[in-house]
Amino acid sequence: MNAVTISGLVKAYGSHTVLPGLDLEIPTGEMFALLGPNGSGKTTLFRILATLLAPDQGSVSVGGFDVQRDPAGVRGVLGVVFQSPSLDRKLSIRENLRYAGALYNLHGTELRSRMDAALSALRLEEKADALVETLSGGQQRRTEIAKCLITQPKILLMDEPSTGLDPAARIDLWAVIAALRARTGLTVVFTSHLMDESEKADRVGILNAGRLAAAEAPANLLASAGPEVLRVATPDPQAVANWLRENRLEPHALDNEVRVGSPDAHPLAARLTASLGQAVYSTTVAKPTLEDVFLFRTGARLNE
Repeated sequence: MNAVTISGLVKAYGSHTVLPGLDLEIPTGEMFALLGPNGSGKTTLFRILATLLAPDQGSVSVGGFDVQRDPAGVRGVLGVVFQSPSLDRKLSIRENLRYAGALYNLHGTELRSRMDAALSALRLEEKADALVETLSGGQQRRTEIAKCLITQPKILLMDEPSTGLDPAARIDLWAVIAALRARTGLTVVFTSHLMDESEKADRVGILNAGRLAAAEAPANLLASAGPEVLRVATPDPQAVANWLRENRLEPHALDNEVRVGSPDAHPLAARLTASLGQAVYSTTVAKPTLEDVFLFRTGARLNE
């Protein structure tokens, strides 16, 4: 059974359609990243999966429960980490976990056992009695996840989980999530606009203007961009693009840069520079990134 099944999902705000008919399946146990710029529909989809928004058309099931017909069933299998903080900063980690358990009618030995397990899983035992307001950003983010684990969810949704974290805290956060997933088989679905973060997933879904441009393993997506990518800085992107097309390549021009995937990027750069002269400011050859893949699949930059 899939952890998430989406068919023909449509969601609009007034006359603006954010999701124009999305289809997606996420198998149980998978780590799936939704990669896209702001306004691509990531947060809207996240809110629908979390039963905070109702679809206008189509069907969505999470953990085998329909988000419209059985939202309580969906919530029973979900742990949700929102982009905005949801902790009480004046309470300790332990008190926040106890409060979360009480909302689900957990108490006594059962609640204490679940709290201990969550604290251990997120490496928070030594900080359990510290006030949230005294914690680092990474520790607060791990506390958010620990709070979700109190209900022993089968699926964890995380909206931009590393927002505001420094590089070291981000590395630590993802190490904890990887260990948790390896131990429990948890399905993890997260939204992101960060390349390195998305590459940790089993599959990456590229979402652009509410449409799924791809949903593949990161290695497959990178391979689809070619073994190397030539990036050309130019005052005349049209001339560069036309020259590349004449050489049977598929360039992508944005502003004053043209990118193209090629197995012979270095000699290609030399020939291009010799042919166009002052129309080429500089050339760079590098391994493809998910940003290149996003550009090649959508025609837009990820940060737009």
